[in-house]
Amino acid sequence: MEIVTRAARLRAVLHGARSLGRSVGLVPTMGALHAGHASLIERAAAECDLVVVSIFVNPLQFGEATDLDRYPRTLDTDLEGARASGASVVFAPSVEEMWPGWPEPRATSLVVGGVGSLWEGASRPGHFDGVATVVAKLFALAGPCRAYFGEKDYQQLCVVRRLVADLSFEVEVVGCPIVRDADGLALSSRNVLLGAEDRRAALALPEILSAGQAALDEGEQEPAVVARRMAGALAPGSPVVLDYAAVVDAEDLHVPERLDTERPLRLLVAASVGAVRLIDNAPALSVGALVPSAAAGATSR
Repeated sequence: MEIVTRAARLRAVLHGARSLGRSVGLVPTMGALHAGHASLIERAAAECDLVVVSIFVNPLQFGEATDLDRYPRTLDTDLEGARASGASVVFAPSVEEMWPGWPEPRATSLVVGGVGSLWEGASRPGHFDGVATVVAKLFALAGPCRAYFGEKDYQQLCVVRRLVADLSFEVEVVGCPIVRDADGLALSSRNVLLGAEDRRAALALPEILSAGQAALDEGEQEPAVVARRMAGALAPGSPVVLDYAAVVDAEDLHVPERLDTERPLRLLVAASVGAVRLIDNAPALSVGALVPSAAAGATSR
């Protein structure tokens, strides 16, 4: 496995691979790799000849300096995990390599309107601008490839798909299933920031999604009623502070007027547990529970 820190070197390595007829898979990450990331790398390795994993904590997508400073950085462990999962190349640039002149403001920034302006986009202004800008740069460096993103950050996946469609990148975006812990909590790099008590409290998020699914299973067609059922799943006195809980159109993320539609739907939830912000989601109208009564370690698409 080659470790690359320079953008020009990454471009050269991947161009050379394609010139030999090898297909390229790209797995963009911010490090702190866990089993969810491993599943992306393993799928890329199964479907592509060469897999590059980017490890870069992108400051453009953080609204507060304290949040950026607290984000876990575990490069040595990440390199071991990437190698074990099948990575051929790890791209681990410095901030200055990606954004020359940092911390001066970037002159170029991408905005994905519509799907990027709702939910996380509304709660974290500028977040998806930072995501879109760094992903576009990674795609420009990687060239034609398949790019693997987890459905855990479902809105991010939608933003990336919109970006690729609008700017005609030669990139096939592949969404991969959420990986959950045995108790149902979706794996996230931020989970390591949770203390034991907050970690238990965070199980409210998959329970909120299950409450939304239950309402849909009962035939509820009013999105507002489903949202209230989801919010009502929080126990009184819970330390979880809910930001939003909703059922939305799975493609454009808007709340439909009614749910008697053949279009796919998605359940979304975001909340703060102590100082840690967590998000989760699940496909609506699917079969299977998200809470511990399900098989341990189950995944959700």
